[in-house]
Amino acid sequence: MKRLHRPRWLPIDPYILLLLGTVGLAALVPARGPAADAASWASTAAVALLFFLYGARLSTREALDGLRHWRLHATVLACTFVLFPLLGLAARGLVPVVLTQPLYQGLLFLTLVPSTVQSSIAFTSLARGNVPAAICAGSFSSLVGIVATPLLAASLLGSSTGFSADSLLKIVLQLLVPFLAGQVLRRWIGGFVTRHKKVLSLVDRGSILLVVYTAFSQGMVQGIWHQVSPARLGGLFAVEAVILAVMLALTWYGGKALRFGRADRIALQFAGSKKSLAAGLPMASVLFGAQAALAVLPLMLFHQMQLIVCAVIARRRARDPEARLSAAEPAAASRTAAGTGTRSG
Repeated sequence: MKRLHRPRWLPIDPYILLLLGTVGLAALVPARGPAADAASWASTAAVALLFFLYGARLSTREALDGLRHWRLHATVLACTFVLFPLLGLAARGLVPVVLTQPLYQGLLFLTLVPSTVQSSIAFTSLARGNVPAAICAGSFSSLVGIVATPLLAASLLGSSTGFSADSLLKIVLQLLVPFLAGQVLRRWIGGFVTRHKKVLSLVDRGSILLVVYTAFSQGMVQGIWHQVSPARLGGLFAVEAVILAVMLALTWYGGKALRFGRADRIALQFAGSKKSLAAGLPMASVLFGAQAALAVLPLMLFHQMQLIVCAVIARRRARDPEARLSAAEPAAASRTAAGTGTRSG
């Protein structure tokens, strides 16, 4: 019997299923009392380890070399930390008709988190774009986001998140200090981290699952899920679809207006239109506390949406005539060089 394969253009990320399963586990068996305290402590430690590994992985030399493409990186940062938040602020007019206030806070927080790294690189490579630029752009965004996201949240969501100097200190100790420690120790542990990348990625994902379980357990104990109805979730989905469509259009056609080449426009589109679940969840757990469950719901929904939409776009970009031409040029150059070498011999 012929084996069935899922469509390549519709990526169902297994990790999303794990996230949903973790939410279900928190709904059925939420952590309470001492168990909740233990889960909270373990979540804090896991997040610190997560950012330590981020710091140990990021090559300082590669980051400095990437500064040569400063115009592209500055545009990605502007998309991530300026255009996205402006769209989030514009959505304020949808409260309370389409979105509840807690869902809007989560939506606005979504627009403040940094861009992704892994998926931006993967989609840029698939679409035959500028992969080194995508690597640097995603890394810079993650690095800037450690500082920019809490500061933006303080200014735009300060009263609703309970953000204070203590919150900023907690973020610095939990996120920035481990990251810097990873950078300092990278000289000695960088090789180990690189060799065991697959194993350590399980630590990354396990940390996020623990954060999700802790946040949604707190939400279940406090009964915040009574605030969300299917109609509200549908409204949230529609709003996020519009935001994603706007950012995809702005990054692609804006890149053309800024006279970026095709490869750079691809990197700009995929790095400038996405948001990082891995960076956003730990920050939300610090900023929102017991309300983190509703705050991260828009981010989890947007994460899966961007994967599906960007996978479709990346495959279409790979089939563009320009993509085939750019792929043929290196091969032609190689054949020409080989022929020249043969004649000269």
